[in-house]
Amino acid sequence: MAVAVSGPAVSAPPARRVSARHFVRLKLRVMGNNFRGQGWRVALFVGGAVAGLWFAGTGFFLFAAPGLVDGSRYALMVAAFGGGLTVLGWLLLPLVFFGVDETLDPARFALLPLPRRTLVTGLFAAALVSVPTIAVLLALSGLVVTAGAMGGWFAAVVAAVGVVAGLLLCVAAARAVTSAFATALRSRRVRDLAAVLLAVLAALLGPLQLLGVAALGDADWDRLDGVAEVVGWTPFGAPWTAGIDVAEGRLWAAPVKLLITAATIVALLTWWSRSLESAMVGAASSGPARAQRGVTGGAVAQLFPRAVGWARRDRFGALVAREARYWWRDARRRANLITVAVVGLFVPVMVNLGGSGFTIDSEQGFTASPDSSPLLASLSMLFVGLLAAVTLANQFGFDGSAYAANVVAGVPGQQELRARMAAFSIYIVPILAVISVVAAVVLGEPGWIGLMAGTLFATYGAGLAVNCFVSVLGAYSLPETSNPFALNSGAGVAKSFLTVLAMLATMVAAVPMVLAAGLLGGVWLWLALPVGAAYGLGAALLGAYLAGDVLDRRMPELLATVTPRR
Repeated sequence: MAVAVSGPAVSAPPARRVSARHFVRLKLRVMGNNFRGQGWRVALFVGGAVAGLWFAGTGFFLFAAPGLVDGSRYALMVAAFGGGLTVLGWLLLPLVFFGVDETLDPARFALLPLPRRTLVTGLFAAALVSVPTIAVLLALSGLVVTAGAMGGWFAAVVAAVGVVAGLLLCVAAARAVTSAFATALRSRRVRDLAAVLLAVLAALLGPLQLLGVAALGDADWDRLDGVAEVVGWTPFGAPWTAGIDVAEGRLWAAPVKLLITAATIVALLTWWSRSLESAMVGAASSGPARAQRGVTGGAVAQLFPRAVGWARRDRFGALVAREARYWWRDARRRANLITVAVVGLFVPVMVNLGGSGFTIDSEQGFTASPDSSPLLASLSMLFVGLLAAVTLANQFGFDGSAYAANVVAGVPGQQELRARMAAFSIYIVPILAVISVVAAVVLGEPGWIGLMAGTLFATYGAGLAVNCFVSVLGAYSLPETSNPFALNSGAGVAKSFLTVLAMLATMVAAVPMVLAAGLLGGVWLWLALPVGAAYGLGAALLGAYLAGDVLDRRMPELLATVTPRR
């Protein structure tokens, strides 16, 4: 029997419309919660903000220089090339060296009934609230000064609009590319290829800038003007050169370039919108597992990669096998290996080809410098060695909450650190050996192979010792996200400071190798390799021994530090 109930209808309260400001407020609140009770994070964030302001001030004067010194001839080149490098740097450098801030992980919004347009707009607005965006905005504001000095207030206004549009372009490009790669990287084969290509491109960005600076010495300025004009009509240079065009009397070019910029931003946001939806779904299966054929030795033997076949089947061997497998399969770790290989080969060759710089001859190509010496070779190898070792500055952060298994098992700190160094060295030591041989051959000094290898191994071993302490005392968490390039808010600043600290300490520890190269002369060419290898091995073992005791006392705190906060 149905009973009708009469009475006043109860209407649900109207739903509040979600806008971009809600995402900005949410990001600021999450950032505040991450800093709560973490004084060292606050200090690192403040230090990073101060460093960002310093770089912003330097960039401001560089971009404003053509207007301040009446160098109107170079205004277009500074705007086109400087702005283009800014876009490239925004795309590539954060992916490998600093990471992409994912305080608001898109995957966390997957179950919320938010329209795609609202989500993209909100995340885009939240991405603009960061130290890098403010620093870039302040630095590129120098173009407004240049345009105003050359063409008056109207040119300055157009330049200001172009700078804001260019900043939006940088953020949109970075978010679209990282989201698209995060989606594609679910497939292991695509992930492997993409990680290699991204690491190579990011590692080559700095060397290419060095090449450009070196080429300026013999540059044809008229030809560079033509190149700058072409770059100015691409999305890389269009927003930055619009104000310069107005100042030089090309009023018709400014709206066209701003239109190119706006169209590019819309295209990038559309691309991001389409890839963002699939990136929120989660990891996809890479297909059915294939049965391994021809595997012998039992289940335990299958856990040991071929490169670790020499290790004993005990706790130490298991730790080495696990770390070796992770370094080969984890895209974030593998990118660091590729960076060491690319930068480590380029820097010593370029430094020794030209001493304090190098020259490029149109007929003979690179010209070796008469200033090249064993001392200079040792200095260049010192940089490569400390770059290789600094990769382990946050080695426990790669594990995240998985480090709890080691804590529960009670793995001794010394054994833990020695196993991690051994697994990492399986890949790094051959790379360093190849770098020393190739660099010596390219420089036409095969007798320096022992010198270069000895300095490399000594610096690398000293760096391992330093980074044992850094990784235990200064670890930070990495986000659990499908985006392999993501970092928690403030972690990019922490990574930068830890990297600088570890490199400076390693440099001090490796100074004896450089002093020996400068004082002992030809005798050191024969002694460098055995002495350097022994010095590096002894330093690494000593560092593991001393830092292992610290790790034993800090295991719970270290686990809490590297565990991502939800």
